[in-house]
Amino acid sequence: MLVALGGNAMIGPDGSATPQAQLHAIAGASRHLAELVAAGHEVVVTHGNGPQVGNLLVKNELAAHVVPPVPLDWCGAQTQGTIGFTLLDTLETALAERGVERPVAAIITRTLVDADDPGFTHPTKPIGRFLPREQAQTLIDHGERWEDRGDKGWRRVVASPEPVEVLETHTLHTLLAAGYVVVTAGGGGIPVVRDADGAVRGVEAVIDKDLTAALLARAVHADVLVIATDVAHAVAAWGTPEAHDIGRVTLAEMETYAADGHFASGSMGPKVEAALRFVRSGGSRSIITALDQLAPAIDGHVGTVIENPERER
Repeated sequence: MLVALGGNAMIGPDGSATPQAQLHAIAGASRHLAELVAAGHEVVVTHGNGPQVGNLLVKNELAAHVVPPVPLDWCGAQTQGTIGFTLLDTLETALAERGVERPVAAIITRTLVDADDPGFTHPTKPIGRFLPREQAQTLIDHGERWEDRGDKGWRRVVASPEPVEVLETHTLHTLLAAGYVVVTAGGGGIPVVRDADGAVRGVEAVIDKDLTAALLARAVHADVLVIATDVAHAVAAWGTPEAHDIGRVTLAEMETYAADGHFASGSMGPKVEAALRFVRSGGSRSIITALDQLAPAIDGHVGTVIENPERER
């Protein structure tokens, strides 16, 4: 199975992103992952990096008059390294506490996107914090694109292209065959394009981590995609008197919920889309649930479970 951890699983419950809070949160996530490995599941882990990249962007802003800002692909690489290293330490400890002898590895991972993706021509993904015009100008002078958002100030916008291929998939297969638990494709992967001469280069973009998780899950022939978030279920008619948890559903039923507009584009929408893509492409089932409910969700006791009617569980 492939387990996609949300970026908020890497920070404190109050939103704190101090090193101590991040370490504590990642250790907690590792204990839940270790339970799955101890139960005999072959596990690949991906993770978000939104809060961590956000911190780097603030550092960029504060230091832009002294040193050039670090590009987004570099931010992705840095956070993959930091989170991956911390997951290695904490997951090894959690496995050892359960008497499980399994090696763990983290891969710095690139995700190929199409250089002609319309997102590059018309970037719309807002990232980072709002700034006054005069502060944003320093970053604009460094080549970043910022937009006036009215009373809130100016905010940076970047492309959010569709993931095409995870370039380190072969490496991942090699490690899985050797028995490793692998951490990979953090933050959706470092966004890269391939030039006409075949060379790969990083680009300024943000890839949706859950869409990459769905793509990678099929590439490694996973049976199950688990999207771990901060709620136990996806909710239909959220915020209305008719609100209700969505439990076990077929692909067609979940597609109907999505088509009827039950999932906001800025929150549950991308998670549901990723879950649907995985099942549509032949995966056995997708699960959306809370991080602390991973084990019972795998056993079918909790969570939103989208099943593929063409495959037996």
